[in-house]
Amino acid sequence: MSQRFGQHFLSSTHILERIAEAACPTPTQVAIEIGPGHGSLTERLLPRVERLIALEIDPYLVAELEEKFRDEPRLQVVQCDAMEYDWSQWCPDVICGNLPYYVATPIVVRAARSGVRTVALIQKEVADRITALPRCRDYGFLTVEIGLYAGARSLFNVKPGSFHPPPKVDSTVIALEPNHLAERLAVTDGKFLAFASACFRHKRKTIRNNVASLYSREVMDANPLVSQLVGQRAEQCSIEQLADLWRGLEAHGKGYPAD
Repeated sequence: MSQRFGQHFLSSTHILERIAEAACPTPTQVAIEIGPGHGSLTERLLPRVERLIALEIDPYLVAELEEKFRDEPRLQVVQCDAMEYDWSQWCPDVICGNLPYYVATPIVVRAARSGVRTVALIQKEVADRITALPRCRDYGFLTVEIGLYAGARSLFNVKPGSFHPPPKVDSTVIALEPNHLAERLAVTDGKFLAFASACFRHKRKTIRNNVASLYSREVMDANPLVSQLVGQRAEQCSIEQLADLWRGLEAHGKGYPAD
């Protein structure tokens, strides 16, 4: 069993069935599975899809999958790094998978930004940050970054004993539904995310202190709304409030430069 890429293989039949059901509750045209491993989830997704694209980075597992499903015309196995592969070419209806912990966060961010419904099994600690609400301890920049593009919710938790080998932490299956919030808030050019990142730089500090190098005191006191919001910590503000604050600051002075 290859573990060169940090994968803990899901072995619970019950959990595998629940993930497949969450990913494809109705017949689905095209699904992308990231990190199929030995194909345990793959074989449960296949009856639910017209076409399944399985992205696997490990060449040994690719060979195993191709042999295991050699008579399955609905499946195409692609050896690639999912972070670099252009999955948009397939116009998928859903992205799913048991994601290796070390790449789960960037893959989930990329999936959210792609505008494709996503069901993923990830480390519970990361899932808690993604699905957190304002004023909660786990609410932070990752929450905002994903929340701009998708509504996130936890579906169910998975204990270490459901894997082989078992990880040292709990896992959670999350669902991301595209919400187009970035477009509705008109914060799609990257500047807002740079601002939001600055707001969360030191979580115990107020926004005023975190962005003091970006905006003058006069700009931060330009109007009552701006003055009120910069006096709070970023974790106290919703995405909409952060967007309102950013627009207010930008309207009265030079803000964070684009990348």
